[in-house]
Amino acid sequence: MLSRISIAAFAATLSVASSAALAGAADYTFEPVTPEMKKGDDVTLAIRLTNKQTGKPVSDAVIFKTRVDMGPDGMADMVSDVAPLPSKEPGVYAFKTDLPMAGRYQVTLSAKVQGEAETITGKVVVKATK
Repeated sequence: MLSRISIAAFAATLSVASSAALAGAADYTFEPVTPEMKKGDDVTLAIRLTNKQTGKPVSDAVIFKTRVDMGPDGMADMVSDVAPLPSKEPGVYAFKTDLPMAGRYQVTLSAKVQGEAETITGKVVVKATK
């Protein structure tokens, strides 16, 4: 009987250890490098992708979908084009867009991270000032 308990405890330990080693989409977060900037054309947005478990930036992600709109201010139909720019820092993804008026803009990103089966999707709000 003791050996069955030991085997069960060992199996439970392995299960917990393996689930901790596997990350999921909820284990990542996007955040703006600069949450506030001046409105205008050809504004550079820099967004950092971080692994919440390790606190480290994720530099091998493939961002395959981006959107910038004024949804936070009730104008989700006001969409700006987004173009990727080269990154200057590990884990920071840069984009060129237009922020034509002062207000809050939502940046929605979808990414694939090497080794993750799930798509990482995040929404970041930045503020454009006059």
